[in-house]
Amino acid sequence: MSTPAAPTASTSAPGAPSQAIGRGQIVPVSLEGRSYEIHIGRHLLCEAAGLIAALSPGAKAAIVTDETVGALHAPALEASLQQAGLASSRITVPPGESSKSYARLTALCDDLLAARIERNDLVIALGGGVVGDLTGFAAAILRRGVPFVQIPTSLLAQVDSSVGGKTGINTSHGKNLVGAFHQPALVIADTALLDTLSPREFKAGYAEVVKYGLIGDPGFFDWCEANWSRIIAGGPERDHAVAVSCRAKAAVVARDEREEGDRALLNLGHTFAHALERLTDYDSRRLVHGEAVAIGLALAFRFSQSLGLCHGQDALRVARHLDAVGLPSRLQQVPGGVGSADAIVAAMAQDKKVKRGVLTFILARGIGRSFIAPGVAAEDVRAFIAAELAQG
Repeated sequence: MSTPAAPTASTSAPGAPSQAIGRGQIVPVSLEGRSYEIHIGRHLLCEAAGLIAALSPGAKAAIVTDETVGALHAPALEASLQQAGLASSRITVPPGESSKSYARLTALCDDLLAARIERNDLVIALGGGVVGDLTGFAAAILRRGVPFVQIPTSLLAQVDSSVGGKTGINTSHGKNLVGAFHQPALVIADTALLDTLSPREFKAGYAEVVKYGLIGDPGFFDWCEANWSRIIAGGPERDHAVAVSCRAKAAVVARDEREEGDRALLNLGHTFAHALERLTDYDSRRLVHGEAVAIGLALAFRFSQSLGLCHGQDALRVARHLDAVGLPSRLQQVPGGVGSADAIVAAMAQDKKVKRGVLTFILARGIGRSFIAPGVAAEDVRAFIAAELAQG
């Protein structure tokens, strides 16, 4: 097998070191002219209205949420906004990845216009990654751009999709292929909202937490191995995990807002993951995004091992940790299967990191030593996946 080309971006840690972090944190995202804050802590939803009102006094707000989250958390947010003197309306979309579609985007834009949202008003995304991605894209194109606020209600959204300004929808050709960079004006990560998640959804989000350790912070990975059960249980460890993850992502976004360099490192495991999601038709009954990422992380390390880049003990350690948490780490764990090696490679061909038809992967020389590998040979990928599938 051929060895990938040398990395084209820095492989240094993508965030602050994983020292102890207290509760009630504010993490800045520093971008020229578009800087904002991520507020992290328990029971912040009751304080959200004050933070939102300060962005645009007297503005109207449209809350976009899904049917599940809206029933749980929208009334409290609406009451808070009313007390702060902000008029609000609620727009509800169906839960699940199917809402990231052209049809739902069109309907949402029409609903926002019907709510008379103007350029100085606010759109609030109250929900997980689907709601955040869809709402952010609608806000980016509505009246050529209106400000929006992210109030992520899933662990995955709090540590990943709500930060950094990536918005978009899926198409029949692949995931997140139509979208825009549109930074939020504010992110409020109320970690108490995560108490309402199912164990499956919470664990799926955990895959995006541990990813930051695997990219460039081996000390954080060590800490996750020792504390993952406490993160799930809640309390200071959960807040610590969210804050470290947000600091890591904020640092990368500040250096490379539009993924022209080392922001691509944040896609560790995602080339595999997005292909698996496409091959399962984005059916959350079979596979949710975080589960696909978990499999992708394990595959990225085993693929690195197969290319002679990564020690087998590191690849085994990653898989064992995911297994201990209760996350999948092998292709055979996807209900209904994922097809052939050729099908998986073909699904990868529409990945956003493909350039002039050539695959780019995020690979690893060890835990905390990930790098960008352009020009990975498709035959190497196909042979690796075929070997993985043959393990039964």
